[in-house]
Amino acid sequence: MAISVSMKVNGKPVSGEVEARTLLVQFLRENLQLTGTHVGCDTSQCGACVVHIDGESVKSCTALAVQANGAEITTIEGLAKDGTLHPMQEAFREHHGLQCGFCTPGMVMSAIDLVKHNPKPDEHTIREWLEGNICRCTGYHNIVKAIKAGAEKMGAA
Repeated sequence: MAISVSMKVNGKPVSGEVEARTLLVQFLRENLQLTGTHVGCDTSQCGACVVHIDGESVKSCTALAVQANGAEITTIEGLAKDGTLHPMQEAFREHHGLQCGFCTPGMVMSAIDLVKHNPKPDEHTIREWLEGNICRCTGYHNIVKAIKAGAEKMGAA
């Protein structure tokens, strides 16, 4: 049986029909073609699927689309404005905080939420916050540098 869902995604109202068991990440990727949100593990371990639901970072593989009914969702595609990268995206680019890029959307979304809660995070805090985000390519050093720089840029913006 299909269930109707409506929400605001990246500032735009969207709706669709889903099965009760449809994960939010599936709705975003398959119904809305927002493929920047990745599915990396199917077990809520890797963080590649992090989005913001009503301003808080959430692993979208752990939320049902029906649970997001009426919510405001921001995905990695919703961060850049008028062709200008979000300060955190720019920091990841400048500080080589990515290699293959698969984990990057989730890292960026998590990092933005961290800075919202702690505008001046130190290295230990950043590493602790990223505990649920796995990168299989880097040693996290440049990711941490990027988040620190992104936090500074966000404070200046």
